[in-house]
Amino acid sequence: MNIEVIRAEMRREDEKLYVGNTVFKAEGTQSQYEITFMSKNGKDWDYSLHFTELSGDEEELLRMDELLENDDDLYSQLLDAALDAYPA
Repeated sequence: MNIEVIRAEMRREDEKLYVGNTVFKAEGTQSQYEITFMSKNGKDWDYSLHFTELSGDEEELLRMDELLENDDDLYSQLLDAALDAYPA
């Protein structure tokens, strides 16, 4: 699936927790999404997916979440965008 990364960021909170997000639009979808990444060690990541601006089709959001669960390359692409934005 082709995606367009609109913006991404990564920061550290309390010198322990990594928090980042990537805003993106996926080919064939109506909505823009934001995926938020969280990690205590910078290696094991949790995420939360939500609409960026306006609420959209809930079924589409659930399909996108399922795709992220099953497509490691897509997930990595979005995480890498956020990690690349981390100030060195």
